[in-house]
Amino acid sequence: MTDVRIIPVVRIEALFEQREWEFARDHAHEIKAHWEAFKKRSPTLFDGRVLLQYERHLEDGVFRARYLATNYSAFLAWRDFGWPDKDIVNGFSMAALRAKDGAFLLGEMAGHTANPGKVYFAAGTPDPDDITPSGEVDLLANLMRELEEETGLKPSEVSVGEGWTAVFEGQRIAFMRPVTIDMEAKAARALILSRLAKQAHPELADIHIVRSRSEIDEARMPLFARAYLEHALGR
Repeated sequence: MTDVRIIPVVRIEALFEQREWEFARDHAHEIKAHWEAFKKRSPTLFDGRVLLQYERHLEDGVFRARYLATNYSAFLAWRDFGWPDKDIVNGFSMAALRAKDGAFLLGEMAGHTANPGKVYFAAGTPDPDDITPSGEVDLLANLMRELEEETGLKPSEVSVGEGWTAVFEGQRIAFMRPVTIDMEAKAARALILSRLAKQAHPELADIHIVRSRSEIDEARMPLFARAYLEHALGR
């Protein structure tokens, strides 16, 4: 995986400082057409606001970044058009959920989502709800909210470890945070599935248990997720 870098990060200092995104401005017509076509396939999607990185710097274990806000439709077009603006990065947090027996628990995205069938940890692109009154982008708060929304697990039911692992893959940076649940993997999977069954439109269709590198799904797991699992499970 020569296109992936994995770097430990002690702390993330992210700020929201809005600026114009030229891609969204210059390609408004193409973005609108792309969104309309996407909505026909996934009609439940909502064109809300998301946060993307336009500046970043890593020094002495501290990752500093600045974020702008844009429409989700512009983000999807940028992704599907091949990430044309290389100054922009999708920098998101992920809960690397692990059971007490050491197995990882990953979600399979439902058919109505933007990534149907893909398998990775609970996550979501940060949005304006993650901006604190002082202007910080709170990626840990984003992580905990997305974990609860997608799996039904409450913050009181999990333990969050220290530090981050940043996985750099092209225009994506996945900030992985260790999160554990005090249950065996099979029991934790059953609990999550029972919570998903009560949701009207669950984002996850299934929960996958990964105990070893042989269980990494190269076809359905994004490169950054596979790289992290290989790193965490050992080579």
